[in-house]
Amino acid sequence: MPAERRLPDPQAEQIVSLARDFATKELAPRAAKAEAEAEFPREVFRRLGALGLLGMPYPEEQGGGGQCYEVYLQVLEELGGAWASVGVGVSVHVMSCWPLATFGTDEQKERWLPEMLAGDLLGAYCLSEVEAGSDPAAMRTRARRENGGFQISGSKAWVTHGGEADYYTLFARTSDERSRGISCFLAPADTDGLVAQGPEAKMGLTGSTTATVDFDDARLDADRLLGEEGQGLSIALRALDSGRLGIAAVAVGVAQAALDHAVEYARERETFGQRIIDHQGLGFLLADMAAAVESARGTTLEAARRRDADLPFARQASIAKLVATDAAMRVTTDAVQVLGGFGYTKEYPVERLMREAKVMQIFEGTNQIQRMVIARHLAQ
Repeated sequence: MPAERRLPDPQAEQIVSLARDFATKELAPRAAKAEAEAEFPREVFRRLGALGLLGMPYPEEQGGGGQCYEVYLQVLEELGGAWASVGVGVSVHVMSCWPLATFGTDEQKERWLPEMLAGDLLGAYCLSEVEAGSDPAAMRTRARRENGGFQISGSKAWVTHGGEADYYTLFARTSDERSRGISCFLAPADTDGLVAQGPEAKMGLTGSTTATVDFDDARLDADRLLGEEGQGLSIALRALDSGRLGIAAVAVGVAQAALDHAVEYARERETFGQRIIDHQGLGFLLADMAAAVESARGTTLEAARRRDADLPFARQASIAKLVATDAAMRVTTDAVQVLGGFGYTKEYPVERLMREAKVMQIFEGTNQIQRMVIARHLAQ
C-alpha cells in the first residue's frame, strides 16, 4: 500500500508518481539480486538523471528541477523503499553538489554543475577519516599550496561511491587552525594520485560501494577550491544538515516498505482459523509500526518545510535523522518478527531491509552525535 501523501501542487504529484512508477517497475524487481551480487547500479543513476530526479532541489537556472525539499524527500522515500542503495546514492550525490551550487563562482558552476545535476557525473563526499569521523575538525588530510595549485595528501574513509564516482567533494586541512583550517575542493576522479581502495565488505547496502580514498600528492588546480580557504568545515556541516534530511527520507522509505510487506503477509497468513492480523497481539504490533512510520515521515517533512521557508533547520534535521532511522531499525526488526521464520530467510525482503536500516543509524553522523547536536541547540 503506497504512502498517503499531501503534496503541494499537481506538478509535485506527477513527480512523485513518476518516481514511484520507476521504483516499482525498475528498482524493486532487481534490488535483491543486485544486493546479493554487490552490483553497483551506475546506469540507474544515469536514468534518474535523465528523468530529472538527480538535481531536483536545485534551481532551474543551474540545471536543476527547481523543486522544494518537501517534494524531493518524498521522491527519495519512493526510491529508498524500493532499493535503499539507490536512495542513499541519490542523497549523497545531491549533497555532493551542494558546496559547488552554493559557494562556487559563476564560472565554476557554469563549468561543472550542469553535468553533475544531469547525472552525467556522479558525486561522492569525502569528509570522514579513520580518526576523524564524528569529529571532522580533527581531520589530517592536508592540502598544500604548490605551483599555483594544491597538493593533497591523506586518506578519506567510508566514502559512499568511492571508486565509482566521477568527482569527489573533498575536505582537507589548509592550516593548523582546528575549525578554520579546513577547505573544500572539487576533485575529479581521474586526478593523478587519487586512488580508491577496494570496497568494504558490509552487512547491508552492498549495492552502494563504500571505500577508502587515498590522496598521494594528488594535484588540484587552484580553481578546484570551492568557497574561501578555511571555510570548508562550515560548508561541510551545513551540507550535512540537508544530507541528514535525505537519509531520514530514505529511512522512512525503508520502514514503509517493511510495514507494507508485514501487513501483506499478516492479511494472508492464517492461524487458529483467522488471519494473523486479526490477532490482537500482532495487530497492535503492526499498529505501532504504522505509527512509527507516520511519525518519522511527519518529523522529516516538517524539517524540510522549515528548510524550504529559509528558517533555521539544523536542530530539526538532526531530530528527523534520529527519529526516522531509529524508527526504521525498529520497524524492520518487527517486520521480521511478523513473518516469523520466513522473515529470517532471504525468500522475503524484510531481512535485507533490516540490515539496510542499521547503517542509517550510523552514517551522516551517528544517532549519538545527533543527540549531542540537539542538546547543544537546546542549551543555546
